[in-house]
This record gives sequence, structure tokens and C-alpha cells, in this order.
Amino acid sequence: MSIVEHRYDAPDRFVAGTVGEPGERTFFLQAREGNRITSVVCEKQQVSVLAEHLGRILDEVVRRSGDVPDAYAQPRDVQPLDAPIDEEFRVGTMTLAWDPDQARVVIEMFAQTDAADDMPDDETSADEVAAAESERAGEVFVVRITPAGAREFVARANAVVAAGRPACPFCAQPLDPAGHICPRSNGYRRPLFASGE
Repeated sequence: MSIVEHRYDAPDRFVAGTVGEPGERTFFLQAREGNRITSVVCEKQQVSVLAEHLGRILDEVVRRSGDVPDAYAQPRDVQPLDAPIDEEFRVGTMTLAWDPDQARVVIEMFAQTDAADDMPDDETSADEVAAAESERAGEVFVVRITPAGAREFVARANAVVAAGRPACPFCAQPLDPAGHICPRSNGYRRPLFASGE
């Protein structure tokens, strides 16, 4: 099967962003190079994990060579996603790598697959699962960004994730604008420690 590849080797912009109100937001990863724009849908958790792992890769590069800018406290790019926002696919598996020859982070995002009958067993490693999913994916979104671009992505992604609904101070579940039924307010309380039997 041939894979449709959306490749950005030197994007002008690579960002995480949302469409919609908190509680009903759709998360996007978007790259722009000149007039070409690619947008893919992902989960909030995927944005958070991608930012976390990018930060770890950059910290490791700093430890080994030192040629990476410091982390940004606040994002510099706070503009909305570029229009039109046309969803190419929903992200399933992502891979990250550092290209030392070009000093760039390489991010590959594979389209989510519906292979429920091909579910791996408990013995399958994470690398084997990722390889199998990438083989089944019909589309891939590949972005190569500089360390400075990666630091900017991390700062913006963290801000986008944090901009959601505030957490209830008692149960830590998201507060809805229409109201919140807190399980802690009606006498229910989860045990602090799991009982060891």
C-alpha cells in the first residue's frame, strides 16, 4: 500500500492549536510552509505528551552538545491557527527523532487506523506496535523543525493544553461552565491509598 506523505522539511510555522470552546475543543497540529498548510486532528493528551517528549529530546541535546536555546517560559506565537483548517486525518501513532546531521527534530505523525482485529497481545513491545501501526497507516505527516522551533512548539503546546477548563479543587475533574457535580460534595471520597490484599 502506498502512503500519502505530507512533508515539511523547513516549515515557516509548526504549532498546536484548538477550535471550539473549552470542554468542546478540537486539537490540531498544523504546519505551514509558504502557501501550503497541513492540519491534523489529535487528542489533548497527544499534544501534552508530544511537548513533554520534545522537551526531553532537547534537554538531552543540550546535555550532549549545548547548541539548543533555553526553554521559553511563554510562547511567542499566540496567533490562531492558519485558515483554512482542513483536517487531513486523525493522528494515531507519533515518532520523534533527532537528526544530528541537520540539527533538527523529526516528528512523524501517522493516521489512526481501525485495525481492531489486529490488536497486539500483551507480549508485543511498544516499538513493534508503532511499527505495525505505521505500516497500516495510509497517511503520514512529517515535520522537521529546528531546536528553536521545537522550543517554541513546546511553549505554545503547554499554553494550549493549560487553557482548557479549570480543575475542581476538590476532585480535580474539569469544571463545566454549566455547572459541576463534584463527587466529593455528596459524601463520596476515593481512598487515598489502594488497599494491599
